[in-house]
Amino acid sequence: MSNVLLDLNYSTFQVELFTLQKAEQTAFLTTCNKIRQMTWEMVYKDRGLRWEEIISKRNKAGDKIYSIRFSQKYRSTVVRDRDFMVFLSIHPDHDSTYVKRD
Repeated sequence: MSNVLLDLNYSTFQVELFTLQKAEQTAFLTTCNKIRQMTWEMVYKDRGLRWEEIISKRNKAGDKIYSIRFSQKYRSTVVRDRDFMVFLSIHPDHDSTYVKRD
């Protein structure tokens, strides 16, 4: 089984990543390093990431959107595209992860 690949190229996500404070950017990069060493099965079970489906959201292609935790304060929304975890957005708290954006 292969390890998870990361896709950090979504433009909205990049803007949000680059506006984070240094400590949160470091936490994000540490989490990315952890994820890239994991299989998908490991991601699903990891208690630190807290992978969970956001039932009320889908992307434009109709794919399920999930949230993961990368620090005590921040979560990110992601989709799975084959072996890739595609990062979509960053949220400063758990509740804002579930608010629908236009």
